[in-house]
Amino acid sequence: MDNDAWESAIKKDVFARIVQQLNRMGWTCEVPAEMVNRYSLSFARNYRSCRKGDLHGELRLGGRHIEFAMWQELHNVSNRNGGRYDFDKEQRMPYLLRLQMQITRCRLRDYLVNVFDGYVFTPERVSSPNPDPLAYFNASWDGEYEKRRGTHRFERGPDGWPSERAISSWDRKDADGRPLSHGEVRWMRDRQGRLRRGRVYGGINGMWMLVYGPGPRDHTHESARNFFTYAPDMPRKQVPEHHRKKRLQAELARAVSAMNFERAAVLREVLCPEGITAGTAPATTATLATVKPPRNLRVRVPAVAEIKECTHG
Repeated sequence: MDNDAWESAIKKDVFARIVQQLNRMGWTCEVPAEMVNRYSLSFARNYRSCRKGDLHGELRLGGRHIEFAMWQELHNVSNRNGGRYDFDKEQRMPYLLRLQMQITRCRLRDYLVNVFDGYVFTPERVSSPNPDPLAYFNASWDGEYEKRRGTHRFERGPDGWPSERAISSWDRKDADGRPLSHGEVRWMRDRQGRLRRGRVYGGINGMWMLVYGPGPRDHTHESARNFFTYAPDMPRKQVPEHHRKKRLQAELARAVSAMNFERAAVLREVLCPEGITAGTAPATTATLATVKPPRNLRVRVPAVAEIKECTHG
């Protein structure tokens, strides 16, 4: 038997085994009648129309590969020709259908790897906690030793996350003094002072992951003390005082460097509304007295010679 005939026989064997495994999993697989009528039976035998409940699939043998595509026709369908032709088929699926699709895909993969030689599965790197925060956590913390043994780092609870005992050695209390637990809803403020709502996970080294949206980048890692429970009277945006002060000092230094002394005077009043005490100016704040304007340039210099950090009595 030449190589082409041998390869064709192998592909047909794999194709038949996939059909057999799908039938064992409850799928109905049939030769598409429309292809028999349009082309021929010998051509149509390279295809299977598959269905399990609301989940549709098509198995196709063509060229040098075998392809199995799955889709649904009930929810979030935007293409007028049906869900088969939609982009982002997996993201459009309801949760239970998406799980059923993932189970089918994983079982077929494991079957091929275990039955046939030469099939190797290399898992993709999990780069986001969406849609599976636990898989992202395990990929971040499990080493090669745990992956080879099929175990996980840290003692785990029934939900698969680190147990209460595993995270008890780190501070897990939020800003309200309440202990954090995996999957609980908490709020935090981002760097712009805006509120973010999400679920917290992790807790290793006192750091918790907040997943606040469905996108691949809709997550952040913060210390437990940065989370809190929402109260109705909270403002939607509130810049922390130390961030506000640091930004004003930077703007003040920039205005003095540009010899924009009128803006510097306004920023000085905003930064120190109760006056300026004697002392040494901080390293990040420029001194007006040391900045000399060019010759023949008339500017109005503020009455106070130095800009120093204020202290409230």
